[in-house]
Amino acid sequence: MKVFGLAGWRNSGKTTLMVRLVSLLTGRGLRISTVKHADLSFDIDQPGKDSHRHRTAGATEVVVASARRWALIHELREEPEPDLGELLKHMAEVDLVLIEGFKKLGHDKIEVHRAANGKPLIAPDDPRIVAIASDGPVADAKVPVLALDDAEAIAEFILTHCRIGARE
Repeated sequence: MKVFGLAGWRNSGKTTLMVRLVSLLTGRGLRISTVKHADLSFDIDQPGKDSHRHRTAGATEVVVASARRWALIHELREEPEPDLGELLKHMAEVDLVLIEGFKKLGHDKIEVHRAANGKPLIAPDDPRIVAIASDGPVADAKVPVLALDDAEAIAEFILTHCRIGARE
């Protein structure tokens, strides 16, 4: 599968851009899936729900299924965090998997940058950053700089970079 990422510091606009890109690309007929890296404390299961009770009782995996969706919850216990390749093995084949976060991994990505955050650019130290989406000019950029609010142009950049044609 084609894989492409959005990386950046917290509050840079990664999720907002991701949602816009997924909407635009699926609107063009592409099958898109996403992977989101979260902090250690995230939990999609709720205390009191049966699935939560199964997991807290010690189950390694819990599948919750209905006529509309299903989810697999895998409790790592003492296992190390899986790498991106391992996570992708669990996903159905699609045209493009967009990755949010995982900024230190070796897949091609766009850095989402907001000057007001006061954080340094990641791009100078990461050769897999192939463009920067920013809310302003970026001095000394060695890769293309795209307007953060121009999701159409960013989508086109990703499709061209990944060599994906839109389905009509």
